[in-house]
Amino acid sequence: MARPIKETPVLKGEDAFNFEWQRLMVENRTPEERAEKRRKFQEAVAEASKHIEVCW
Repeated sequence: MARPIKETPVLKGEDAFNFEWQRLMVENRTPEERAEKRRKFQEAVAEASKHIEVCW
């Protein structure tokens, strides 16, 4: 039987400030920066998939 899901805590004070600041910093990336990060991520996934064997 599954356990009940706990409520998400409300961020207050410095935690709330840091969360909001980091959220805004992500949105400030240029399209070129986003494309570069996406390309690096896809390369990392491709490299990792060479070493992972999936058995069904």
